[in-house]
Amino acid sequence: MRAQTELDSHAPAAPASGAAPTLSELEIEAIDLFIGLIKLLGMPKSVGELYGLLFVSPTPLPMETLMDRLNMSKGSASQGLKLLRSFGAVKTVYVAGDRRDHYVAEFDLSRFASNFIKGELQPHLDSGLERIKRMEHLIQQFTPGERDTAENRLVRLRHWHEKGQAMVPWILKFLVS
Repeated sequence: MRAQTELDSHAPAAPASGAAPTLSELEIEAIDLFIGLIKLLGMPKSVGELYGLLFVSPTPLPMETLMDRLNMSKGSASQGLKLLRSFGAVKTVYVAGDRRDHYVAEFDLSRFASNFIKGELQPHLDSGLERIKRMEHLIQQFTPGERDTAENRLVRLRHWHEKGQAMVPWILKFLVS
């Protein structure tokens, strides 16, 4: 028997007249899975909810349906879809007779991961190097004993940074192949 998730509270036992349909167990499991993955990347839970529902949906869904099904505000849905589109994880498709944008999940997660690394991780690594350089300058003000300890820690920090930078091209190459 599966553990009850935080999302189960979003799914009423029986929809009231005119209420949004209950999330299926498959939808709940997919959403819960993607919430966990998205949180690892430091993104909002709503992004995982949106992608999870789109991932298992057999048809394109408009933002209003996503908002209703996930009990999500328009702001969260809009920002989440914008972020997912920027990473290539979702795209809009045309639905005849409906002027609204409809969304579908992209299944090429290597493109998503590649765009995330280039757009989020690499800038953090770049700014990290600048911070390390500033810290190296700032420790010059320390007493000799304090400076030795700080320098040893900065050597370690620089080493971690170099390892992270070295992994990025390898990860990108792995994702593309």
